[in-house]
Amino acid sequence: MIDRRRFLAASLATTTIGIGARETFAQAAMSKMTAYGFSFEGLNGDRIRLADYAGKPVMIVNTASQCGYTPQYAGLQELWSQFRQRGFGIIAVPSNDFGGQEPGGATEIAKTTGDTYHVTFPITAKTIVKGPDAHPFYKWAAAERPADLPAWNFHKYLIGRDGYIAEVFPSKIEPTDTRVVAAIARNLTA
Repeated sequence: MIDRRRFLAASLATTTIGIGARETFAQAAMSKMTAYGFSFEGLNGDRIRLADYAGKPVMIVNTASQCGYTPQYAGLQELWSQFRQRGFGIIAVPSNDFGGQEPGGATEIAKTTGDTYHVTFPITAKTIVKGPDAHPFYKWAAAERPADLPAWNFHKYLIGRDGYIAEVFPSKIEPTDTRVVAAIARNLTA
């Protein structure tokens, strides 16, 4: 959450020091937030609130149905099945941002995730994850970890129990890779 006193002080300061500084203060205020301040529209229109995962590790993965990495849904489901009883969460964020590999709507996404990969963890509605129109979570993640931006589909952000990014795994790292499994285990017991 934002420290309200700092945010108010930053807001007041921007009124007297100019436009360039406003961006700096806005970035500072955003970096004080945790992932728990964000939510996504669910694939079925419900709301997926990261606040519901407070105190628990959660992996946020931008996904696509027609990508060479799409079979990673099976590994994500395996992680979910292995760790969910211990409080671990996974949220898939379908996006058409990389190679136009998520061209369909909710019906097509549900067919891929449900019928083909039997996914049971939460899935958001199709979402923009890069650029100026990116979802606020992805803007926050970019401010928190500018060197670890999604470069393709199936980029994985592991949010620790404190609500901050604990680990980042690029697309090529499989969800069941020992580095991912170890990071989840560490964050479950941290």
